[in-house]
Amino acid sequence: MSILFRRARQNRVYEDVVEQIQAAILDGKIAVGRRLPAERELCEQLHTSRGTVREALRILEQKGLIEIRLGASGGAYVQGAGSTLMAENLSMLLRSNDISLEHLEEFRAAIEGSAAYLAAQRITPEGSAELQQLLSRAETLFRQGLGQWDAFVRVDEAIHQAIARASANPLYDYVLGSIHANIHHFYNMFLEADAAVMQENHHDLTTICSAVINQKAEEAADLMRAHVRRFASYMQEKRR
Repeated sequence: MSILFRRARQNRVYEDVVEQIQAAILDGKIAVGRRLPAERELCEQLHTSRGTVREALRILEQKGLIEIRLGASGGAYVQGAGSTLMAENLSMLLRSNDISLEHLEEFRAAIEGSAAYLAAQRITPEGSAELQQLLSRAETLFRQGLGQWDAFVRVDEAIHQAIARASANPLYDYVLGSIHANIHHFYNMFLEADAAVMQENHHDLTTICSAVINQKAEEAADLMRAHVRRFASYMQEKRR
């Protein structure tokens, strides 16, 4: 492999090593699945110690950019910039006392409204088919009654995630995917199973998906924001 790195700056040297390797990965100079140069070669290129290189590799592994493998074919392999670490961090943040129902409502109304707007503009036949399939599943569970509450809520989350994917913006997909993977924590605490609430939720999902599928962007955004705010108000009332 050609020389990728320069002599590391000696002030907080391991941070410079992390920045250089991270930049090489994110810039595509080292492809996903490829192995980084061996520790000895990294030390030579960076003009630093093996201990510093190992510390830098440990940090890069924590960031999810590399995987350290053991054995004869071991080494540091590039994983790329995925959403796993971000999702884990967001999950911990959502479960912390720093995030209130009001914070969640404000954030979701803004972000999910925008996602619905873009989804309506960019929906594909495949995206429409996915939403219709999920709506059909939600309809079946709704007709079966409160005994299917938990399964219905999971389909609700899946519909929100499908709309985020349909926005064709991976940031909406990653962030909202993480939120809806963890939002049941709030539902379990503040949203009791209720037939009227289930009916209202089913109605909201139907109208939102219809607006998205029929490419009515403004309507989809308005319906999504109203949906988020209304159900947030129900949870806030229970908290009181």
